Amino acid sequence: MTKAIMIQGTGSNVGKSTVVAGILRALARRGMRVRPFKPQNMSNNAAVTEDGGEIGRAQALQARAAGVPPHTDMNPILLKPQTATGAQIVVQGRVAGHQEAAAFGRDKATLLPRVLQSFDRLARDCDLIVVEGAGSPAETNLRAGDIANMGFATAAGVPVILMGDIDRGGVIAQIVGTQAVLEEADRAMVRGFGVNKFRGDRSLFDAGRDDIVARTGWPCLGVLPWFDLAHRLPAEDVMDLPARSRSGGSGCVIAVPRLPRIANFDDLDPLAAEPGVDLRLIVPGAPIPADADLVLLVGSKSTISDLAALRAEGWDVDIAAHVRRGGHVLGLCGGFQMLGRSIADPDGVEGPAVSVPGLGLLDVETTMAPLKRLSQKQGEHPESGTLLTGYEIHMGETTGPDCDRAWLTFAGEREGAANATGRVAGCYMHGIFASDAFRNAYLARFGAEALMDYESGVDETLDTLADHIETYFDLDTLLELAEPVGPPA
Repeated sequence: MTKAIMIQGTGSNVGKSTVVAGILRALARRGMRVRPFKPQNMSNNAAVTEDGGEIGRAQALQARAAGVPPHTDMNPILLKPQTATGAQIVVQGRVAGHQEAAAFGRDKATLLPRVLQSFDRLARDCDLIVVEGAGSPAETNLRAGDIANMGFATAAGVPVILMGDIDRGGVIAQIVGTQAVLEEADRAMVRGFGVNKFRGDRSLFDAGRDDIVARTGWPCLGVLPWFDLAHRLPAEDVMDLPARSRSGGSGCVIAVPRLPRIANFDDLDPLAAEPGVDLRLIVPGAPIPADADLVLLVGSKSTISDLAALRAEGWDVDIAAHVRRGGHVLGLCGGFQMLGRSIADPDGVEGPAVSVPGLGLLDVETTMAPLKRLSQKQGEHPESGTLLTGYEIHMGETTGPDCDRAWLTFAGEREGAANATGRVAGCYMHGIFASDAFRNAYLARFGAEALMDYESGVDETLDTLADHIETYFDLDTLLELAEPVGPPA
């Protein structure tokens, strides 16, 4: 009989995704068939699944922790912000359109049947589903029609463990306050709490933990110390990116402009893990450093608006000067599109129908198109002769003379482009730096050496995280609190 338990948080970025990944790996090591599930996620950091759809990157990592391939049912609703008030809506792995936040707030309840359908399918072949909430259930203004937190928990009959974040302060108020504002039916779904990100002597919080128990009546499943290796796991949120930057370090300098709609920035994780790489995330207001060996333009959920933001920061001038000095530039997906002579959006895929000039560093042109391309691929970097794997997730086609100098090949097909010097290049493939041989060959041109076995490092970190959860979190009580999955409401 399949059971389920849900981890909700007192706010965003309290560490729910990491805790769920650790629980899944720990229980998988006990021999249980476990699956991750997140009803609704909001992230531009997506992963391509084997069934040809897309889900949040965190759920792909959680699937890896559980020892199973990622599937679109693990994250049936994915919101990918494109503007300050609107997002692309992905339903069960496929683009379902674009909607403004106010309209989505009114209509989101209509998506609950699709959420429950995915949850029911997932429950057919496992022992336990560990569900992750989004944001906080204490956001009472979002409760009507909710499908991400208590709206899902009550509809599916899944009990909840509430996680607080002591690192940001006020954790007693976080947990007790959440109980105070929950409706009675929602409050009844919560069966316990945990505290995450504790630094120092945990015994100093014993009185605080007991106070929460006394005020809420909920048992405490654990006070989790700060997990020092979290930065070695793929980041889900753009808020986590500064932890990937190591400005002031030694080695080849890779400068990454942080644009407003930055997407699929998991491309940075293998580079950030290398001790011979000084990865610098360039924030608005700061120039691209003159000592950069490589300027890396990563993916964007809104290429044209991010290109305008790049120009507004003066980074286009910095990049042009970097190229004149003999520096290298690499564009991935949206970053690749920016490097060309122009970007046209005749169908208004990203917003108003426009055509804008690109950075002019590659002799190519891009035309946006409504059809999104999603696939996992294996290929080769012809210059170095190294094999690599990657995935594409983009809208638009890029053509032009520089495409004749294919930067990569996949199944004999040319991919990407390079200029005559080879110092400016781009491609649509994400995830290529996770391939150790390619990463080593590419970094060698900057005098750096790839020392990390990246994929093994991720799994080793997941195992260490599972040890962390086993030590400080009461998994036996969690399993007792989990309840059988019934027919969808």
